[in-house]
Amino acid sequence: MPIGELINVKGSVVKDDHIQRFQTTFRGEVIRPGEDGYENARKIWNLSVDKHPGIVARCLGVADVVAAVNFARENELLVAVRGGGHNVGGRALCDGGLVIDLSRMKGIHVDAATLTARVSGGATLGDVDRETHAFGLAVPAGIVSRTGIAGLTLGGGVGWLMRKFGMTIDNVLSFETVTADGRVLTASAGENSDLFWALRGGGGNFGVVASFEFRAHAVRTVLGGLLVHPRPAAVQVLRCFRDLMHSAPDELTAYTALLHTPDGTPVVGVIPCYCGELAEGERVLKPLREFGSPLMDTIQPLPFPAMQSMLDAFFPDGNHNYWKSSMQQELSDDAISVIVDHANKMNSPLSMIVVEYYGGAAGRVEGSETAFPHRQLPWDILIPAQWKSPAESSQNRAWARGVADALRPFSSGAYLLSALDQEVDDVIKAAFGANLPRLAMIKKKYDPTNFFRVNQNIKPA
Repeated sequence: MPIGELINVKGSVVKDDHIQRFQTTFRGEVIRPGEDGYENARKIWNLSVDKHPGIVARCLGVADVVAAVNFARENELLVAVRGGGHNVGGRALCDGGLVIDLSRMKGIHVDAATLTARVSGGATLGDVDRETHAFGLAVPAGIVSRTGIAGLTLGGGVGWLMRKFGMTIDNVLSFETVTADGRVLTASAGENSDLFWALRGGGGNFGVVASFEFRAHAVRTVLGGLLVHPRPAAVQVLRCFRDLMHSAPDELTAYTALLHTPDGTPVVGVIPCYCGELAEGERVLKPLREFGSPLMDTIQPLPFPAMQSMLDAFFPDGNHNYWKSSMQQELSDDAISVIVDHANKMNSPLSMIVVEYYGGAAGRVEGSETAFPHRQLPWDILIPAQWKSPAESSQNRAWARGVADALRPFSSGAYLLSALDQEVDDVIKAAFGANLPRLAMIKKKYDPTNFFRVNQNIKPA
């Protein structure tokens, strides 16, 4: 197999015998530029990300992760870690260095007696749902089934079940983590508890999480679907949605989105998920369903995996993506007007503005209990710009930035990690808030050289 040259962060060529020795200790697949499969291995769902790693190491288990970490550290290589590859900022890849690719590590074991699930770091939400649903269980995680469980969890994890059962990080019992020095550590409430705290919302700063142990919940069927209204009704629909959610029970999570139908018609959609008794869900959703004159109402009892995959088509592989977000304490009438006005100016029919309401069980956790600090900010305005042609990049990026700028007077200056597109110090401070100093101390303890830095980076204290 051709070896070629691998350059470390100091510009020196890594010796061929070092690479060959690594390949003999690695049981997965090692892919180099020019080899079969390389072009596919260096691509993720966001086509705007175009990076060329020196090696993609597709791990088969924890021992492979350890071998890859040790090889990269000993040869001073830049390292990126890929789980599901769904991070919009492209941090699953790096130029010239080593990608530790977990996508082949999809093992899942569900223990119905203890209501737990052990999930490997390369699994997607769809993988998890498939296994847990067989037992009538679900792990609270996300809204798109192709999302990787690892990146979503390390960033906090918001999804259809969060108002009832908390964020994804509130349902992690332990992390099996490979640290920068090649150790395999269990992080839990009773073991390496400082690392356990940091991994629940601190991103990929502290190691490679090879597997997660989650608490699962009895959720088999939910009441969910899509309500679609004509775009001219958007202001009224958003106000109705806001007022309903202020008094909604924890069993109801719902989002609204200003988007386009497949034929290009601008509409406003409401996507509810009720995870309690179906008859009570019908009563709770009745005011929403009877409001106005919807073009479509598909709300019905659904298996939870069907709810989780409902929005997959809106976030396909192969589009260019650029996202922004604005977390807010309130959703005022003025903010609604700004949202609708800018939605009507979007350049691409693939783009959208999503209004997400959190709160519930997730909002009753103190911001200092986990690394995720923004528990008391229930509104997040997500601005995913999507388009097909590279020639359209400038105008679509400008549109997304324009929406975020217009919402700044209403914003609390906070961010979700999953929507971060830049890593300047002010943005990192806003993302981690008051928890940043503690995170920096834990970073110093477990990764003093900032080995793991292709992420929303926390510098060691």
